[in-house]
Amino acid sequence: MRTIGTQAKGIRLPVIVEGDDLATVVVDSVLNSSKNENFSINDNDIIAITEAVVARAQGNYVTVDEIVIDLKNHFNGEALGLVFPILSRNRFSIILKAISKASQKVYVQLSYPSDEVGNHIITLDQIDEKNIDPYKDNYDEKGFRDIFGKDTIHRFTKIDYIEFYKSLGDNIEIIFSNDPRYILNFSKNVIACDIHSRKRTKRILKGFKDVKVIGLDDIMNSSINGSGYNEDYGLLGSNKASEDRLKLFPRDCYAFVNNVKDKIDKLTGKNINVMIYGDGAFKDPVGKIWEFADPVVSPAYTDGLNGTPNELKLKYLADTKFNGLKGEELNHALTSYIKEKDVLVKDDMESEGTTPRQITDLVGSLCDLISGSGDKGTPVVLVQGYFDNYSNE
Repeated sequence: MRTIGTQAKGIRLPVIVEGDDLATVVVDSVLNSSKNENFSINDNDIIAITEAVVARAQGNYVTVDEIVIDLKNHFNGEALGLVFPILSRNRFSIILKAISKASQKVYVQLSYPSDEVGNHIITLDQIDEKNIDPYKDNYDEKGFRDIFGKDTIHRFTKIDYIEFYKSLGDNIEIIFSNDPRYILNFSKNVIACDIHSRKRTKRILKGFKDVKVIGLDDIMNSSINGSGYNEDYGLLGSNKASEDRLKLFPRDCYAFVNNVKDKIDKLTGKNINVMIYGDGAFKDPVGKIWEFADPVVSPAYTDGLNGTPNELKLKYLADTKFNGLKGEELNHALTSYIKEKDVLVKDDMESEGTTPRQITDLVGSLCDLISGSGDKGTPVVLVQGYFDNYSNE
């Protein structure tokens, strides 16, 4: 029996810049690593490429001034209300700078005690101590400060995001509410800045007369004077590139993953899978931060990564159907049963406990942990044995 299951290897690449033939670089790097590190490429292996290098190779960037032009096309420079932005220097600060520059007045409505991805302005303990109901109680900045004072420092970044966001423009005012309708007390022109709940926020606000609502996904959907763009996600998934420039989420991603797959398949004779990944969908149990600030884990993947895992619960089988067996007899029984079930419909009870998440969400989360966001220099991850099970020899 095989003694190693799923493996994930970070593959180092040269630093990618605009105009690089990324598909060729990825293929060459994976194959050279296979040769130098003495491992083989197998059927059903997964090559995963981080979205950042795809966007860099595409040159998919926008400047503050280009965002300003698009915003003025939407709102003609009028006052704006922003609902539920996340607390992030990397993800939102440049966007807010552009919005401030494009608008007469900007009202930024923050959710509390935390943003959508778990960054806390205040703690749940503070909420309880002050007998606050975050589902009903709304505040301007003075009212919020009267209750919580200056105890609004982010636990990890040590940033007071209230003060930081106000510093990005002299026309910015901060308010606090978890009700998206509260923003309508300040402006009828609204940008839904939330990520995963944006469709609900838009739907609620569009139900009111004379209210104009768009999302961050509706900004920079097309090129402004030759700029980058993303027709599906706009500014969602963007990252700070400099003090006046953003890298957008990559576009034309399905053509890219299929190109990489075709190249590898032809050179190796193996049927592999390819995906692009961004943030993994996992939550820090200590900091309570859900690091999922991209609109999706994977904007594109080859057909072999569709769907959810079709797995059996070994513990359940060992404790029920094969209770009383042990050692080699148990191993043989489980192996034979899994092989049989691979060609049959697996019972619901026998799959119970295997959470039905998308394969791309699971693999993308694994790859995000492997590659990290720092100086590892491994924006490509090779995942092997992911589709193996206990019966594979």
